[in-house]
Amino acid sequence: MGHVNDPEVIERLMETPGRWAVVGLSQNQWRSAYSVAEFIRDELGQQIIPVNPRGEDVHGERGYARLADIPAELHPIDVVDCFVNSQRVGDVIDQAIAVGAKAVWLQLGVIDEEAAERAKAAGLDVVMNACPAQENWRRARSR
Repeated sequence: MGHVNDPEVIERLMETPGRWAVVGLSQNQWRSAYSVAEFIRDELGQQIIPVNPRGEDVHGERGYARLADIPAELHPIDVVDCFVNSQRVGDVIDQAIAVGAKAVWLQLGVIDEEAAERAKAAGLDVVMNACPAQENWRRARSR
């Protein structure tokens, strides 16, 4: 059948303060990662860690080229937020498992059922094909 997002997991990840490594977050303001990461930090109160191939700093936060480059003092990583395409997200999920992340969040349109199963088997929470900003709007409307 495929992965189905658990609303309780979404709620817990969004409300529990933590560290979100945002993979695919760069200085490119035209990409959705830029504004969504700002929302995660400023509206949800999460710490963000930019992860992009050049290791660029974004929103005044120190950036890293890979999840493995994030220093130990910034662990544990609570959520690895994936702004990469579906063909590349499996590798990011494998990296998230390797660094001991607690959850992976695959953004809208990012779908990899096999990688999601690997993450679940490793004990990670999984949210797939969803955006925290949209989920927040949905939560606000239902209250």
